[in-house]
Amino acid sequence: MYDSVLFDNDGVLTYLTELAVLERAIETTFAEFGVADPAAEDIEALHHLTIDDLETVCDAYGVDPAAFWRRRERNAATLQQAEIRAGRKPTFEDVDALDALDVPVGVVSNNQAVTVAYVVDYYGLDAEVCIGRPPTLHGLRRKKPEPDMIRTARDRMGVENPLYVGDSPTDVVAAERAGVDSAFVRRSHCRDAELSTPATHEIEDLRALPDLIE
Repeated sequence: MYDSVLFDNDGVLTYLTELAVLERAIETTFAEFGVADPAAEDIEALHHLTIDDLETVCDAYGVDPAAFWRRRERNAATLQQAEIRAGRKPTFEDVDALDALDVPVGVVSNNQAVTVAYVVDYYGLDAEVCIGRPPTLHGLRRKKPEPDMIRTARDRMGVENPLYVGDSPTDVVAAERAGVDSAFVRRSHCRDAELSTPATHEIEDLRALPDLIE
């Protein structure tokens, strides 16, 4: 049925990054721009990762959004790589199911491109492409649920009918917009998630994928 499988990363292949780590990246970035005590609500707003939130917060502190974002992405990537090396962001046990797939595999994530590439390399994942956000405002605008990255992966791999595997409603919407089927993995952190856009498939873990592909 499918000629390839594309995976989200965080929450699908690797465990989610602890919120405190991402907060530290934002606090570090503020400090680098001379803001010693940013408001807690501004730190929280930047977790939503929308261009409007970023521009509003940066305007309040007189900081250039593009420069702030580049630095924030660098800091977040550095801290996440440290978490991986420390064993605090491991892969899920069922990631070994990728070895049983007889079709090409890719990774498409809203995380930083350098972080996604680091995950693929560090864990030795057999992915033909790995795509994440570039550290730019344009990269922020094109993150899922926009379909751009899924379409880019499909084009680079030269495939026509991929299955996109994710763990969030955003992943399902992005797949639909890209014109591809989706498989929603109901991990413990998203067990009760409500999908406004129905997924093509719902699975308990990645070991269900070989049967879907066949």
